[in-house]
Amino acid sequence: MAPTFSIGKFIKYFILVFFAIIFLMPIYVIIVTSLKPLDEVSLANMWTLPTAIDFSSYAEAFSNLAPNFMNSIYLVVPATLLSALLGAMNGYVLSKWKFKGSDIIFTFILFGMFIPYQSILIPLIQFLRTIDLYNTIPGLILVHVVYGLPITTLMFRNFYANIPDSMIESAKIDGANFLGIFRHIIIPLSITGFVVVAIWQFTNIWNEFLFAVTITTSDQQPVMVALQNLSGSQIVQWNVQMAGALLAALPTLLVYIFLGKYFVRGLLAGSVKG
Repeated sequence: MAPTFSIGKFIKYFILVFFAIIFLMPIYVIIVTSLKPLDEVSLANMWTLPTAIDFSSYAEAFSNLAPNFMNSIYLVVPATLLSALLGAMNGYVLSKWKFKGSDIIFTFILFGMFIPYQSILIPLIQFLRTIDLYNTIPGLILVHVVYGLPITTLMFRNFYANIPDSMIESAKIDGANFLGIFRHIIIPLSITGFVVVAIWQFTNIWNEFLFAVTITTSDQQPVMVALQNLSGSQIVQWNVQMAGALLAALPTLLVYIFLGKYFVRGLLAGSVKG
């Protein structure tokens, strides 16, 4: 039996393809521009393919970004792990070890999500100078861990709400203490939650610019600040800029390619469901 033609289905797929093309157009321009020699880069030739593929822009961009790229690695990995672990412990306490005033504390923690970065920059920089962490990667790690705690706490608290209380009570009867339950029961059950939080934090911290440009200088800056410095002061090498943008975006792209299905699975499991 021949499949029936559906006008509604055709319109739906046409709209989806149309918006996908619009979304991918800037990516096409970035890739094409990054493969052109500088003398072929212009607004008039923005959509045209290069006459010859030139990877020299990637070599130049990588040589300029490599030190700052490693700074981002040194920043993102510990900041993501720490914020995820502390957020998991906060969510565990606030969902399974209720105490008087826990809801008020949770509200105050969530309030941190709505504090604009710009409003606390001056006291933040003064505080980091006082503890000798200004213009250091550890100082930037501290900032991102503290600022990431509200969202990671919210994610884990909602995730742990789906774990039956009877399981925790059974572990208490068997003699397990606070950390024992967290280590042997909660963590193994929340792997998908950790994946969601890790991807979320990794992406936000890697792409963050304001704290990076104000708290660190020169050789301590992450890759996103160095990417902005590629523009130069006289002639803007757009091919190098585009190559640098692709290189800087590569880690987050790879994370979503290889872990994206776990991210979606974690979301559907209720890790960010209010």
